[in-house]
Amino acid sequence: MDTDVTSIAPAHLVVMGVSGSGKTTIAGLLAERLGYDLAEADEFHPEANIAKMTAGTALTDEDRAPWLAAIRDWLGTETDAGRCAVVTCSALKRSYRDVLRAARGRVRFVHLHGSADLLAERMTHRSGHFMPPTLLPSQLATLEPLDDDEDGIVVDIADPPGAIVESVLRWLADS
Repeated sequence: MDTDVTSIAPAHLVVMGVSGSGKTTIAGLLAERLGYDLAEADEFHPEANIAKMTAGTALTDEDRAPWLAAIRDWLGTETDAGRCAVVTCSALKRSYRDVLRAARGRVRFVHLHGSADLLAERMTHRSGHFMPPTLLPSQLATLEPLDDDEDGIVVDIADPPGAIVESVLRWLADS
């Protein structure tokens, strides 16, 4: 049964999680179902960040600051234009989510969570992405799960994409 999306209050969605969690897939499906604009956080990275990650070097908080600010500002621009958006973003730390939450408009988080083994398997089998599987352990070590006071939901990536999307849509409709 498909969730009726007409009852969902306007909000931006940040589809978050470590590399390999399926952010792009789930964000695309959510944006399609909701009729929201879609952006990939990778599009907001400066070239220096991409070069670092491609070389297998984890980003620092200092590296991430302008990237997060750019995503926040884009969400605010979407709000100003009367639109809602879905954006992929690792959003690994609460402090990163705090930056995103400061965007104009309501910002909600969809945390895609899975086992390290499943994540590593997914990363090994994908092609054309600059994030090497060797950085997964550093991402998992950095990850701060959503706190109870954060506006978000945690979903298991072991479920099929359609089931994940339906779970998120039900949560949005009920909250």
